[in-house]
Amino acid sequence: MAKFELKLPKMGESVAEATVTNWLKKVGDTIEMDEAVLEIATDKVDSEVPSEVSGTLVEILFNTDDVVQVGQTLAIIETEGGSPLTPQGGTTADVENQPAQQIENQVSEIIDIVSQASPSGTEGLKFFSPLVKNIAKEEGISLAELESISGSGKDGRVNKEDLLNYIKNRGSQTSAQSIVAQPVATPNSQLPTSNSQPVSVNGGDEIVEMDRMRKLISGYMVASVQTSAHVQSFIEVDVTNIVKWRDRVKNTFEKREGEKLTFTPIFMEAVAKALKDFPGMNISVDGDFIIKRKNINLGMAAALPNGNLIVPVIKNADQLNLVGMAKAVNDLGNRAKAGKLKPDDTQGGTYTVTNVGTFGSVFGTPIINQPQVGILALGAIRKVPAVIETPEGDFIGIRQKMFLSHSYDHRVVDGALGGSFVKRVAEYLEAFDPNREV
Repeated sequence: MAKFELKLPKMGESVAEATVTNWLKKVGDTIEMDEAVLEIATDKVDSEVPSEVSGTLVEILFNTDDVVQVGQTLAIIETEGGSPLTPQGGTTADVENQPAQQIENQVSEIIDIVSQASPSGTEGLKFFSPLVKNIAKEEGISLAELESISGSGKDGRVNKEDLLNYIKNRGSQTSAQSIVAQPVATPNSQLPTSNSQPVSVNGGDEIVEMDRMRKLISGYMVASVQTSAHVQSFIEVDVTNIVKWRDRVKNTFEKREGEKLTFTPIFMEAVAKALKDFPGMNISVDGDFIIKRKNINLGMAAALPNGNLIVPVIKNADQLNLVGMAKAVNDLGNRAKAGKLKPDDTQGGTYTVTNVGTFGSVFGTPIINQPQVGILALGAIRKVPAVIETPEGDFIGIRQKMFLSHSYDHRVVDGALGGSFVKRVAEYLEAFDPNREV
């Protein structure tokens, strides 16, 4: 028998930790190779950690709501065969030969180090998981008050149950006839609490707690509005040539490439070209500094089956041809709907596109995805009467048109740049060659 250490895998360059949200297996369960053992969550994506071996789960090293660093051992799986290497370069057999007290001391040291690590920008003497901190912010509990709560976790750590019990007792004197709406917690801003309005609750009303992703989205949206001076520009685009071209080639494209050809990759291609023309839109703001992004990484807002929203990112979008763009769009869209995105799939975006036309909206005023400075909303394509100019004179005809809605950060993007950028996108779309081959 040998023991295998199941570790938290690397999930992307900018992802250093994750929170354990649910153990799918318990000690004593048999596990097959590639079978999911537990669920984890980063600040944007929920995912599963599969086993790299077949065997029996003999030890779980972290509890639900614990924060785990990339590379740390999550659990021990007992397998048939040889002795796998431990992170120190020895074998599990070496670990088995160590005195039990020595192993316990080593584990305690690791947990102490993790417990004492304080996330960037967080002050205080105790360590709290992201889940606990989010709940505390939503309930208006200060860091000092949070540190005063007695925890039932290892070394007195406060877990979700401890905090919920505290909140229940803390609010026992609150009137049962009303619930005070608290400001949504935001990741990078402090919101005023003095404008909170009481919300009346009637006997037939149902109170449903937001799920974890909706709370995160809520916080990010409020933070973006608090951070950026949003302004919008709108432009109507004639996409008749694109519609005719897609109708002509979509069946051939699907047979040849095994991929459906939607309008989205065509629009994303035009946006990537426009960003190369106007690099001032491909930037981020960090305090009083502007970061000019080298790569063009397009975020693609995607609606999930549960009604939530996620933004997977097409990396180096300007380097893809239309076929490559279509494959990237379909891959990310399908994996988003199936809940199979990896944390790195949502990182590194430099500009975002959202297709509000999917749901019939003619145009919209989207909120910027921080720390980016612009987001483009694609409206629904409609048949409309339009004036068509010809050498013989003007006449009225039926054209396929849509609106582009561009929201941008007026702190660093003025109307000339914001308007010129969206106009350039429109020019690329209207100049689309209807005889183009894929």
